[in-house]
Amino acid sequence: MKIVKYLLIACGGLAVVAGGVVAYVAATFNPNSYKPQVIQLVKDKKQRDLKLDGDIKLKFWPSIGADLGKMSLSEFKGDKEFAAVDGLRVSLKLMPLLSKKLVIDEVEVKGVRATIIKFKDGRMNIDDLLTKDEKKSEQFEFDIDHVVVANAALTYRDESQGTQLALSGVNLKTGRIAPNVPGKIDLSMTVKGNKPAIDLGVALKTKLTFDLEQQVFSLEDMGLDAKGAAADLKNLNVKATGSVLAKLKSGELTTDKLSVAMTGVSGKDNLEVKFDAPKLQITRDKATGDKVTVATKITNPQGVTLANVVLPGIEGTAAAFKSAGMTLDLDIKQGDQTIKAKVSSPLSGNLQTQQISLPQLAVNITAAGPNLPGKSITGSLNGIASINGSKQQVQANLAGKVSDSTIKAQVGVNGFAPPGLTFDVDIDQLDLDRYASQGSGGASPASADKPIDLSGLRSLHATGKLRIGTLKVSNLKASNVRLEIKANGGRVDISPLAANLYQGSMNGAVSVNAAPATPSFAIKQNLSGIAIGPLLKDLANKDMLDGHGTVNVDVTTQGNTVGALKRGLNGGASVNLRDGAIKGIDVAGTLRSAKAKLGALKGQQTQAADKNQKTDFSELSGTFAIRNGVASNNDLSMKSPLLRVGGAGDINIGEDSINYTVKASVVGTLKGQDGRDTNDLKGITVPVRATGPLAAPSFALDYNALLTDTIKQQAEDKLKGKLEGLLGGKKAATPPAAGTPAPGAAPAPKSNSTRDAIKGLFGR
Repeated sequence: MKIVKYLLIACGGLAVVAGGVVAYVAATFNPNSYKPQVIQLVKDKKQRDLKLDGDIKLKFWPSIGADLGKMSLSEFKGDKEFAAVDGLRVSLKLMPLLSKKLVIDEVEVKGVRATIIKFKDGRMNIDDLLTKDEKKSEQFEFDIDHVVVANAALTYRDESQGTQLALSGVNLKTGRIAPNVPGKIDLSMTVKGNKPAIDLGVALKTKLTFDLEQQVFSLEDMGLDAKGAAADLKNLNVKATGSVLAKLKSGELTTDKLSVAMTGVSGKDNLEVKFDAPKLQITRDKATGDKVTVATKITNPQGVTLANVVLPGIEGTAAAFKSAGMTLDLDIKQGDQTIKAKVSSPLSGNLQTQQISLPQLAVNITAAGPNLPGKSITGSLNGIASINGSKQQVQANLAGKVSDSTIKAQVGVNGFAPPGLTFDVDIDQLDLDRYASQGSGGASPASADKPIDLSGLRSLHATGKLRIGTLKVSNLKASNVRLEIKANGGRVDISPLAANLYQGSMNGAVSVNAAPATPSFAIKQNLSGIAIGPLLKDLANKDMLDGHGTVNVDVTTQGNTVGALKRGLNGGASVNLRDGAIKGIDVAGTLRSAKAKLGALKGQQTQAADKNQKTDFSELSGTFAIRNGVASNNDLSMKSPLLRVGGAGDINIGEDSINYTVKASVVGTLKGQDGRDTNDLKGITVPVRATGPLAAPSFALDYNALLTDTIKQQAEDKLKGKLEGLLGGKKAATPPAAGTPAPGAAPAPKSNSTRDAIKGLFGR
């Protein structure tokens, strides 16, 4: 017993001595006097500049630690600041150090800020700090009682990608942090990035368990909240709950009661997404899971879209897992129309290569609405599809029938942010008018001023080909339609745009630029061998012209409404037709009766267009200069066996009106049914003015001009014939008139003969 007693006395004495030594060292040792040596040591070892602006305070009992105050560290071989803190306090428990166990009592950091940079050559500005002595690190185990980080900021910049991610307002409080010991985590921060654009406030509460040696990490009872904006999503709100266990070394992932809910706004769309995975376990050798569901709801002014994906179960391995029957149910309601689709297929995949295959894809579609043919249509497509997550690619080959159209399509997506669409589609026949709520016949005044929404084109990135056997759109009928489309960032180019239509063909290009606030259009088309009458009647519901030939159009325009687009037209057009007719007026028939009317009519007589009348021609050509929606022409040329027609004037496309003067000249004999003709009108030019709306113009014949030209022509003809005989010494070709002296008789006075000739000229 005395031995024990003496031993305790000795230990007590040693404790007193040790305490005295610690007290003496704490009272006499000044760590700040070693600042220059510490700064030089960092300079020599790391080639960085260390600044210690605050006082270093030490403590030795019951834990050993230091309060370093303000400090900063420069970039490698530079004087630019890399990292800095407003305050740093670290303390170690003294006794565990004796057994080579590093137990950190506390870590408190205030106002830390650092910038991590990845250079274009792949180097990072922290490479020199990542080197470590593995042997020394393996001699200690660490155990941290708690960590407190207040108002920290960390920036990561990748110069090769032009990306930047910044964490600010980082506040972290933890419980015990030690291998295989659950510790509470309370983290909040603001996250901002540029590719994609991110501005989120994030809060995480969970229980963290880890084993660095085995690379095992577990988050239990996780509660994650994120609010802000990401990519094109505004008012974003994400909540995640559940537990996740990741064993990185063995490649295992387990989730338990994992649920993620997200709401946000994209443009005019309100989004709601819910993901549930009650139990999912994936290892290198096996993959199992209960039913996984993803429910999506999109609401906008046009209606509601619901999409639900269900995986009834997962089995296999991480290298080759599968699900017996993936299903996607789609329910879209837009106004009075609804579309329902069901997509199903067995599913197989590989998490390591990030590949998913849908080998027996089946798509069934049903649409209903008052404007659809029969108020409903149905369709089904079958094929295969695959997804490659590492390459961000989706490919699908589909074939089937929708309504009366048989479709074969190859569709792909290259890149997910933003998605780039590729396609190659064949359709045997397509009647778009069956699905349109409005018929042909042009835009009404109300629809002409209705804004055109092309905002969807601004995010469209697509390249592909489309072929249609027979097409009907806006009552226009075409066959062998061929289009090649390129769309990128609001600009859409369709070239070539070719088809056979109305006994001829068309070939050209169309481009749309929807990127600016006011979209612009460019159209260049050549129509060759076209039957113009049926084309105009089907396309514009105007029965104005007949004939076969060529029409060329090269115009540009810009505007947000149909009316603005018509008023903004600029460019040119030309027409060259043969063997046709202008409908609404019979110039020849009107002139045929002109002789009987010349004595009674004066001024102008206006008549409405009469669809039963027409003016035939063998050739018709003209060019149009289009400025601000007004097409001007001054070289109209129309030929027929009876007439030669020229013209000049304007067609106001923006206002759907015409102000045009046609000058018709008689070059043949216009014989009526009674056998009489108006040969005395030969050579006369008759002005005909067309005015009013394009749909129903009025035609005015200037009878004053016709009367004047007729009298003038008759006077010239008679005067020429009679004066040749009386004044030119030639005999008249006609028999002698009554009162003419017989041969051998004395001639009448010359003055009287001339006067009689002039009287006869005017029928007096």
